[in-house]
Amino acid sequence: MNHRSPAQFSAQSPAIIILGQNSLSVARQILTVLPEAKIYGLANRTQNVDISFNNFGETLKELFSQGTPIIGICAAGILIRILAPLLSNKWQEPPVLAIAEDGSAVVPLLGGLQGVNHLARQISAGLNVAPAITTTGEIRFQTTLLSPPTGYHLANPDDAKTFISDLLAGDSLKILGNAPWLTESKLPISPDGNLTILITEQLITPPKNCLIYHPTTIALSFLPDPQTTPASAINQLQEILTQNQLSPKSLSAIFTLDRDVNHPAVAEIAQFFNIPIRFFPQAEIPEKTTASLALKAAGKTSELIAKSANFSLAIAEFPIDINNTGHQRGHLAIIGTGPGAEKWMSPEVKDTLKTATDWIGYKTYLDLAEPLRTNQTRHESDNREELERAKHALNLAATGKKVAVISSGDPGIFAMASAVFEVLERENNPQWDTLEIQVCPGISAMQAAAALAGAPLGHDFCAISLSDILKPWSIIEQRIAAAAAADFVIAFYNPISKERRWQLAKAKEILLQYRSPQTPVILAKNCGRVGQTVKICTLQEFNPETADMRTIILIGSSQTRIMPRPHGRLWVYTPRRYEK
Repeated sequence: MNHRSPAQFSAQSPAIIILGQNSLSVARQILTVLPEAKIYGLANRTQNVDISFNNFGETLKELFSQGTPIIGICAAGILIRILAPLLSNKWQEPPVLAIAEDGSAVVPLLGGLQGVNHLARQISAGLNVAPAITTTGEIRFQTTLLSPPTGYHLANPDDAKTFISDLLAGDSLKILGNAPWLTESKLPISPDGNLTILITEQLITPPKNCLIYHPTTIALSFLPDPQTTPASAINQLQEILTQNQLSPKSLSAIFTLDRDVNHPAVAEIAQFFNIPIRFFPQAEIPEKTTASLALKAAGKTSELIAKSANFSLAIAEFPIDINNTGHQRGHLAIIGTGPGAEKWMSPEVKDTLKTATDWIGYKTYLDLAEPLRTNQTRHESDNREELERAKHALNLAATGKKVAVISSGDPGIFAMASAVFEVLERENNPQWDTLEIQVCPGISAMQAAAALAGAPLGHDFCAISLSDILKPWSIIEQRIAAAAAADFVIAFYNPISKERRWQLAKAKEILLQYRSPQTPVILAKNCGRVGQTVKICTLQEFNPETADMRTIILIGSSQTRIMPRPHGRLWVYTPRRYEK
């Protein structure tokens, strides 16, 4: 069974949902104890909220499916009716709470295994009311055995129901191992208890009347050699764990040196065992051995418990705080939002934007993604500062941040991906060698324009930027002539600007040397954004003055056709085969 820990939900900013302006004051009170939360307000009924929405039901379902904690300032029944069809796995349900409009009641509804009662207590403290917690075990014992805190994993949750029932019936328990969160509770602890809670790194079959928790006390160090592959490394680690009867759930992280953090086996191991990656600079580990690396990560009082060719395991007394151990690998994602509309963003792009810590980009592009922003820090820059922006992003990611560089369209087409790799190669900064770099594609402007007009890119095509800022106009002229002579459909990017007024007219002049005046032309402006327009004309009719920097222009080939439809509608398409 795939159990998601409370820590995974706590990493997501809660959504405070309000349906009317009267609820805003209570929402802001909640922000005093949950400053990372975002206020979602129903459009046309609320103002001064972080995110507006139009469809309450769809917004609620999307947040729930994403695992976002939901705080609804509304009737509990509304939340229950909307979310009921989505309830299938109690281990996967994020916290859901209903708050009275006047803040007089805080009712946890879902997510008992994911810390909803803890969240209810936090909110209640901010509103100065008592939470309406109905979980008998938690009320009596002031702790929840089913959702342990970060650093502990319940090995046998299916046994917990009977175990808790026995506790409520009057049985006592003994605790074997270190678990301050349990010893500080109101559990009926006794050395002679007939129930047992065992805190252990050992992988054992749970005996009767026993709950087992695996603490994340093991530091796993890894130093690959030239022959190491991801498969061989995983097999080697599995053998170590089996031989020593250790639970993979007790692995706190995989620790390596900065020189090796990009080795493919590191990411594969982390993904296979669902553990984070941390690294140390080589200067901090003079011996550069797996043993010294594991002991460094586990702390001064740790001891080595296993060793192999590429791995060492050291054990600490208490769970290892990985947020303060080693360095977190930075992540730099160069993403394309598509033309602008959220519906044209890929799921990968949406997920990357939401999990990033920082957004970097031209203000217009950041604004396009703004509805998805929760607690990310915005870094705005001028549209012409691509290389400076790329360097800023690389440096920020090198501090361990998760950075998203935002482009419209596709980031690899006349956009920021190339700029990032140019700076990466040119400056060769060793601090950037530890970064994980990802390019997330988006729907390009020419694809969006083509879709709005029909299928003009149905045969061979090319894309040419008319901006002569980064390349001389003489080269642009050569490429226009070559593409026109080769009978490509041509997509013109950056057709015109305040400083560049004559180039598009010159491009038309060149095209008319090779193309019929009746060649179809498509001018698509603000695709997917407010003010979207699509104009279809012929090359002869085309007026360059009607274009601007927000326009993408598609020039048909000799085969491209304009197809009139009823009520004045026009479609443009290029057949897949040439007529002989």
